[in-house]
Amino acid sequence: MPASEVPSGQWQAGDQRGGAIGDPSAAAEVGRDDDPRGSSDPESTDDDPNVLPPAVNAVIDRWNPQGAALLRAMTGAGRGSSVDFYAPDDANTTLLRTELARFEPHIDLADPASVHEPAAALILFDAGSVLGADMFALIDRLRAAGQPILLAMNGFHAYHDWRATRGRNLELLAARGITDLDIVAVSARMSAAARAGDDSALLDRSGVAGLHAVLAAATARGPADGAQRRAAVRTRVLADTRARIDEQVTALRSGTDTARIREERIGLVAERDGGRQTGLAAVRSQVQLARVDLTTELGAMVRALHTRSRAELDRCDRADLRAYPQRLQQAAGELSASVDAAIDERVIEAARRIGTAAPTPRRHDPAPRVGPDPGKRHRGVEDHLMIALGASAGVGLGRLIVAPLSLVPTLDVASVPVTLLLGAGAAAWVVHARGQLAERNHMSQWVSEALVNIKAQLEQRVAAVLVDMEAELAEHVMRESTARAIAVDRRVTELDALARRLVAERPAQLTACERDIATLDLL
Repeated sequence: MPASEVPSGQWQAGDQRGGAIGDPSAAAEVGRDDDPRGSSDPESTDDDPNVLPPAVNAVIDRWNPQGAALLRAMTGAGRGSSVDFYAPDDANTTLLRTELARFEPHIDLADPASVHEPAAALILFDAGSVLGADMFALIDRLRAAGQPILLAMNGFHAYHDWRATRGRNLELLAARGITDLDIVAVSARMSAAARAGDDSALLDRSGVAGLHAVLAAATARGPADGAQRRAAVRTRVLADTRARIDEQVTALRSGTDTARIREERIGLVAERDGGRQTGLAAVRSQVQLARVDLTTELGAMVRALHTRSRAELDRCDRADLRAYPQRLQQAAGELSASVDAAIDERVIEAARRIGTAAPTPRRHDPAPRVGPDPGKRHRGVEDHLMIALGASAGVGLGRLIVAPLSLVPTLDVASVPVTLLLGAGAAAWVVHARGQLAERNHMSQWVSEALVNIKAQLEQRVAAVLVDMEAELAEHVMRESTARAIAVDRRVTELDALARRLVAERPAQLTACERDIATLDLL
């Protein structure tokens, strides 16, 4: 099966003991058997120059667990010198090939389609995927052929829940009766970063060295590998172990750990109030901004309602004018609902910007009342004046209309009643029209006063809500900042204790490192 046909997945790994292959505690057990030296070769003896003294093995186990696993792997007996490699054809796989090629002894990751004698099969998949039907079919086929199988998941650094994914895959394997296979977690990108930064601890956590040790154990041929090759691996492991001890000695003498703790402590002390002042300032600024926005929006809503009301009044007759206060009350209810919605949205937005939980939803108050209905309009002097003017204009209009009749002597007398009737009709129309205009102006004045009252009530509602919002948000900020301040104080105390302990233990650690170096120098 070509590597490109293996379905790409995701997940992460560790050994069956529960740790990631990149952990030193787990890597130290890779390839370990019942032999204290990890050697299963019956021909291995203490006379073999490649066999290290127990004291040296103990130092390597402490400082370089991956190297210790590799030394034990070189004493095993495998079936071949190459490994069939089933993996997705992507950049992560290429990077893993590159990282494995940096280790000695070199492991030949061969194409399954090539002609060779494989020692085992390495199946690689992404650290976030669950094994599927195609993968299980490949595993069943390889197991039926009697070929040892190694499972590895690449890129576990990108998935925080990789352990759960690995556990799920192991459960699926166990459900099919496959309990002898483990899943190794590796990260080629972590390995590359470790080499770039010369970080041996990060290299161990990447799991690539552990995977190389497992592959070396699968492909080792025991003494057939040759004393020279085993000696080269031994020399490399010893040099790597010595470099790690020297790195630790340099760090201890320079006080790097203490300086790092001091820097962290200074940063924590600077934030000892838990961000209280910053949070309260943010609350005040957001409340002021909300007050300006809501007041502006409320004024625009009231002006729009006033404009709409004046347009409606211009089209109202006397019956509509008498019913208009009820219509205005309905419009005030709609305005109140719009204002409440704007307030709720602004409160939630302010809480989001501050970074606290949204305040408790408030109870919406009833819509403000427009006030008492407009009183009856008082008829004043202008009404009587309009009656006189209307009658005068009507009589003049009547005389103008009947003027042709006065030319006939017999009809001159008859024109008088016609003139009076026309004058009375004109006066009545003028009085009615003037009265309607006066009623409309009276209602318009009442609407203006009612809207001023409504605006005042809604502004008071906005102010009350903002006061409650400021108090509740400030309480949230105080509570959260207090919790952060307690956590900061606790962390500062821990750092102080850790710094004192490091200073007290530094001489003993330096002595232990020098003793381990002396042990290695005995070879």
